[in-house]
Amino acid sequence: MTQALWGIDLGGTKIEGVVLEPAPSYRVLSRLRVPTEASQGYAHILQQIQKLVQLLISETGLQPTVLGLGTPGSLDPATQTLKNSNTTCLNGKPFKNDLEALLSLPLVITNDANCFALAETHLGIIPDKMPQAEVVLGLILGTGVGGGIVVNGKVIYGRQGIAGEWGHNILDEAGEQCYCGKTGCVETILSGPALQRYYTSLSGEEVKLPVIMERYQAGNDPYATKTVARMVHYFGKGLAVLVNILDPDAIIIGGGVGNIDVLYHEGAEAVKKYVFNTHPDILLLKPKLGDSAGVFGAAMLTIQVPLFQR
Repeated sequence: MTQALWGIDLGGTKIEGVVLEPAPSYRVLSRLRVPTEASQGYAHILQQIQKLVQLLISETGLQPTVLGLGTPGSLDPATQTLKNSNTTCLNGKPFKNDLEALLSLPLVITNDANCFALAETHLGIIPDKMPQAEVVLGLILGTGVGGGIVVNGKVIYGRQGIAGEWGHNILDEAGEQCYCGKTGCVETILSGPALQRYYTSLSGEEVKLPVIMERYQAGNDPYATKTVARMVHYFGKGLAVLVNILDPDAIIIGGGVGNIDVLYHEGAEAVKKYVFNTHPDILLLKPKLGDSAGVFGAAMLTIQVPLFQR
């Protein structure tokens, strides 16, 4: 068998690993999880990843030659340290170098949004709906907001390793302070927690996003109606910027907010209002792979090696 594809998805509570047969089947040979146990610190996370790799080796009888790794942050090309991770003990650490030394393996690392976009492009909704797509935009709208860009089947990283980070474009300068230090970022408006905070600011009641959407669908809650109308408006403004720059063939929306059907109808129309074209053509798709996208995308990383990691 041609060399299998190995991927690890590092999450806040779990670390998942997969070994896939190479193209064209991409059949799962092994898929395992271990707890992250991030509270025990940076060194312990490295050891948990090492443990998972050893379990995959034991189960498959195979040896990896390169390992793809999806992280909750990005590798800084200049410093080769991790940044923007909500698993904060990883930030500022030479994570890739340390893990390569521990495993005696070369690694390809990127953030979870890039893994999502890559997996859905190769194994998910894109082969079903638009197999000829050249430019695919994968967006995450969940607890945070991020994105990945895939062109001709490969992730685009950019000079600073931040390509696709639309969650920290400014939508409203009079808006909330973001953890990144800016004010009014997309993430402070369109993330799940941000939508819930806005609803609470109107109603005085703290409820989860699915409840807000239930009330919106019932049509008897003016606060829910206003929350959704604001979401649609800013979704249109925020996404239109990306469409004007990238003109993607397809846009896949993942994360909890991506489950809201309104985005694929009223949201799509709102995007068209701001796109620089007389007849806007916007294809918004729901993802297919669910929670498999992260780890499958990590494995797919091993097919391509970004220039700044060579």
